[in-house]
Amino acid sequence: MAVNKPFLAWDRQLLRAGDRVCVAVSGGADSTALLLALLEANAEKTPLGIVVSAAHVHHGLRGADADADEAFVRELCERLQVPLQVFRVDTAARQAAEREGLEEAARELRYDALRGLLRQGLADAVATAHTLDDQAETVMMKLLRGAWTEGLGGISPEVKGSGVRDQGSESGRVIRPLLGVRRAEIESFLNSREQGWREDATNRDLSLTRNRVRHELMPVLRGFNPSVDDALARLAAIARDEESYWQAEVARLLPQVLLPGKPVRGGGRAVSTAVGEQSCAVEVARLAAMPAAVRRRVVRALGREVGSRLTAEETAKVLALAGFGGVAGVTGRIGSRLELREGLRVERSARELRFWRNGV
Repeated sequence: MAVNKPFLAWDRQLLRAGDRVCVAVSGGADSTALLLALLEANAEKTPLGIVVSAAHVHHGLRGADADADEAFVRELCERLQVPLQVFRVDTAARQAAEREGLEEAARELRYDALRGLLRQGLADAVATAHTLDDQAETVMMKLLRGAWTEGLGGISPEVKGSGVRDQGSESGRVIRPLLGVRRAEIESFLNSREQGWREDATNRDLSLTRNRVRHELMPVLRGFNPSVDDALARLAAIARDEESYWQAEVARLLPQVLLPGKPVRGGGRAVSTAVGEQSCAVEVARLAAMPAAVRRRVVRALGREVGSRLTAEETAKVLALAGFGGVAGVTGRIGSRLELREGLRVERSARELRFWRNGV
């Protein structure tokens, strides 16, 4: 087995000596390369010192092609002497039950199976083979959907606490060591090892948004900027840092301005509400004293307090209701109310902006 360093930009710092690392292997080029790269790094003069295993998820889709993917992964792991676990899930049933898109249903089932290894203490980390190309595509999709900074952060190199609570802290990690590696470099690596891989025909299905971004939009953007993938990856890293800062800042600020329940005649507040109702408020004057960036974050945090994630459009409407900015069809008059998704209601009183939501 070759022991030369496989990639220039892969993140070895995500891998800790002694860790049991389970590689999610679909049979495609990226995951096949990740498995080989970890094994090669374990065979270097200064080895990683990790214990490598693999997992494959059969999604119950694509018939004989999916069966062939599983057979390929089984043969690969047997040849490389890597322990393998195979999970079979019913993606179509999940999609129907949860009313999700096919990609979303498959992703949720896949990660649930992989995190099960962490919950059961069978692995310390699950490694997925997301690449720089995947990162750029993800950020572009988020931009098209009008995401906030948490969305623009794209794919995180490491997600801690992905397993189970252990002695008061979250254990287990999902790691992406190839997030700085281009797809073309991965294919070159495999070809240099004379290692084949499986091609998923659905990766060419242009009815799927990601495939349209990958095959239609990204080539056009590279015509404007050949380094657009790197630029989008840098944007993701900046957005993750920004989001980390703001999460801590809002957590510090929110207790100072959040008012539980609703005001009652004669003063005071009624914290107890109707069965299943969640309610909180903020004084409009307190919002007015905040910089716009803080005000926007506080409004979104108040939505989360009652179990709702405000979109960019909804946040703008709530701010307009409080008298900050203009949105067509929204008035800041006293007594005005917004009816938003998931049963969320926001009402403007003389002094407060009140959020409430019935249990759904």
